[in-house]
Amino acid sequence: MNRFEYVDAVSIEDAISWLDADWNARVIGGGTDLLGEMKGELIAPTRLVNIKTIPDLRGIKDSGSEGITIGALTTLTTVEADPAIRAQSPILSQAAGSAASPQLRNMGTIAGNLCQRPRCWYYREKDVPCLRKGGKRCFAVRGDNRYHCILGGGPCFIVHPSDTAPALIALDARLTIAGPTGTRTLPAGEFFVLPRTNPHRENVLEANEVIAQIDIPAPDEGAVGTYIKFRERQSWDFAIVSVAAQITLDGTRCTKARIVLGGVAPAPWRSSEAETELTGRELNAAVLEKAADAAVADVKPMSGNAYKVTVARNLIRQALEELMPG
Repeated sequence: MNRFEYVDAVSIEDAISWLDADWNARVIGGGTDLLGEMKGELIAPTRLVNIKTIPDLRGIKDSGSEGITIGALTTLTTVEADPAIRAQSPILSQAAGSAASPQLRNMGTIAGNLCQRPRCWYYREKDVPCLRKGGKRCFAVRGDNRYHCILGGGPCFIVHPSDTAPALIALDARLTIAGPTGTRTLPAGEFFVLPRTNPHRENVLEANEVIAQIDIPAPDEGAVGTYIKFRERQSWDFAIVSVAAQITLDGTRCTKARIVLGGVAPAPWRSSEAETELTGRELNAAVLEKAADAAVADVKPMSGNAYKVTVARNLIRQALEELMPG
């Protein structure tokens, strides 16, 4: 690991100033992913800006009809256990509780979970010059791609590792990002970047910006949701496929649907095709089957991961069956 300067920021503005002064600086919050990259010699920052010393970035506020605000440094354990989130947005509680291990959830923050780097073994191996690290090709194309993407791939074929991201997109959450010129707010779904846009990054954050807070609107009347994750090791692991499903019901009729997949694409993947099959329809087994089929109609599996298509289809159907009235 390289030598670096370590500074404690006293405010968001102070953190932005330290970052803006050194374009090789990195933010450290929970640090679980950042330190792994540093130890693996994937990155070599010259300055770490500690934002754990900023109290305004931590905590959960329930504003009733205005929704819930979550500070960027709020731990996954806190998000999972919060009574307001469990009552109003249970899919986020489920997603946070499924991430990593209890020890890592006690350290890891919700913003850090959104900003994770790829878990692809070609990316994580320092001596492999993959496309995401500035090389000329994605080694997964002809290599071991059993955990890689089936949607949205090319020229890089990673999958995004976040559990909370699909849930936040399904909940129509918004992110507030702080930078040198102030703050900007954008829908959670617009935070992530596909490789076709930029093969070297996963989100829109600039080097001198940080996530400050996450806002979740109050749920619609009749809204129900669930988060389901399929993984190899049930104790803890990244998702092979996950589904965040949030629908609004008027009796047995679906008036609004959000279906977001994890583990299948380089960014959390919202399935507008599945949502179209659900919205405005009386829910029954046939409709759920059509929605699941629509979600995987355009998949492009690689040589070793066609099994993910079946898993995704079945997981979507399972999630929707859980939300069926009665």
